[in-house]
Amino acid sequence: MLGQGKKVKTANAKVDTIIGQQTRIEGDIHFTGGLHIDGLIKGNIIAGEGSASVLTVSEHGSIEGNVQVPTVILNGTVTGDVRSEERIELAANAQVNGDVYYNLIEMAMGAAVNGSLVHQTESSSSIVNFERDATEAGNGTD
Repeated sequence: MLGQGKKVKTANAKVDTIIGQQTRIEGDIHFTGGLHIDGLIKGNIIAGEGSASVLTVSEHGSIEGNVQVPTVILNGTVTGDVRSEERIELAANAQVNGDVYYNLIEMAMGAAVNGSLVHQTESSSSIVNFERDATEAGNGTD
């Protein structure tokens, strides 16, 4: 089958912290490494700067706040904006009620985004700006 075996899955990423299904946390969470959420978070989820952190939210997990993590694997609900500098995977039960800012996105059938999908480049410094001399800026008619 075409493409079989070529797909790299980040779902096997190392998990350092698990928030259980019966757990409810109110407040922001700052982390590095792997974070797996089965419970309810009322607050923002923020990965440490320059980290290769991974956030996994199961079908039982829910976040009421903004998410800013390099890699996001979502199968639950987020009410807020999601910012992913590297990649975001939206599984079949994923629901985002907010804007999604991504570099690379994978979206399964059944996933829902109630907001905007905004593609982000890796860095704004990679944009090349060409400027013309005042003599070249004319309309070409002399």
